[in-house]
Amino acid sequence: MITQSGTSIPGGGVAVGLQYALIPVHGYGIAVATVARMLDADGSGAQARVLAAGESVPYGAWPVLLAETTMYGATQVEEMLRHWGPLPKPWLVLIADAPARPVADARYLVRALGGRLAGVASVPYLPVLRAVKGPEEALEHKDVQAAAQKLRRTMERK
Repeated sequence: MITQSGTSIPGGGVAVGLQYALIPVHGYGIAVATVARMLDADGSGAQARVLAAGESVPYGAWPVLLAETTMYGATQVEEMLRHWGPLPKPWLVLIADAPARPVADARYLVRALGGRLAGVASVPYLPVLRAVKGPEEALEHKDVQAAAQKLRRTMERK
């Protein structure tokens, strides 16, 4: 089921606020929370937020799958896409879990799934995420800010 969340604006129109509906494919952690904050410019949750388990994708929002760059992450994305249904093609944001390239099998699987995705964006390994209490603190660091700008540019291009 797709629902519409909107706010009234002067002149009788309705502005649909949520741009990205984030769906972590294998759990919620600091990386997922930080990506959500990266895509939500003011931190209010009006532009991007993580959907609860079983929650519908709001009308007008791009579905965004969040996965780590592991083989397990790639297979979870594949499994989710098998049951995707009539929703718009989702974006995939791959979050590096180590300062190395993903294993070849995971890279191959993500490439093979490319036709079922609206696009693929990557977030590099950010060691600072291991030492922060939350996404706001993470965004105080230059490398996280740079990754956030790159992620937004990538996703806004398509």
